[in-house]
Amino acid sequence: MPGKNIRIRSKGGGEFDCYLVTPRTRAKVPSVVLASAVHGVNSDLRAIADEFASHGYIAAAPDLFWRTIPGPLPRDDDRTKERSQPRLEKIRTGEADLADTLAQLRKLPQSNARAAVIGFCYGGPYAIIGPKRLGYDAGISCHGSQMLDYIGELQGLAKPMCIIWGDEDHQAPAEVLDAYRAASLRMKNLKLHIFAGVLHGYMMPENVKAFDRKIRKFSMEQSLAILEGLRSAEAERKRRKAG
Repeated sequence: MPGKNIRIRSKGGGEFDCYLVTPRTRAKVPSVVLASAVHGVNSDLRAIADEFASHGYIAAAPDLFWRTIPGPLPRDDDRTKERSQPRLEKIRTGEADLADTLAQLRKLPQSNARAAVIGFCYGGPYAIIGPKRLGYDAGISCHGSQMLDYIGELQGLAKPMCIIWGDEDHQAPAEVLDAYRAASLRMKNLKLHIFAGVLHGYMMPENVKAFDRKIRKFSMEQSLAILEGLRSAEAERKRRKAG
């Protein structure tokens, strides 16, 4: 099922690109929005979106950097620093794009109105921000960065969460891992997985040194389980309403 690039109108003015893949189904299904690493919507990210769609879910990857340096960037491109800094300010700006993307997906005929956000590296914080205040029903973070700045957002958050790191991730030093370990002990809805010897960027084949096929497979399985939960929960809600 080939994906396509669409344009989404921003409520703040302007339009941005979004890679969209829809499954071949007449059923109403959840969506997953991919919040990219600083390299943008590259071939690695599109491949992940394609994989979600192959399992029967709507998948979308918006260009979160359209206001500054749009499009994907090679790993050795120094402009990645420019497009991602100041980090907290840029992440805050991108919240509007995640909300606009969700609104667009809910208009699709296949949508059951439920959605998860999965963030990679730079996009990791959206796994928390999305369910906390952007209307998403679940969040997944794979080798997320800047995550300690958002741990306070977990307070009062009861939606499904899954956070995955390697213990050799330079973006998740010991104090970050310890903080999230403590949070996972307090929160039944937060699943935390930390793998020995795994590096930052393990989901992305283009990151040759870090790519870990086994942990990528595990991360996809965890994400698909969350999406299946959103499918089942919506079906049950409709059944009870009809009954």
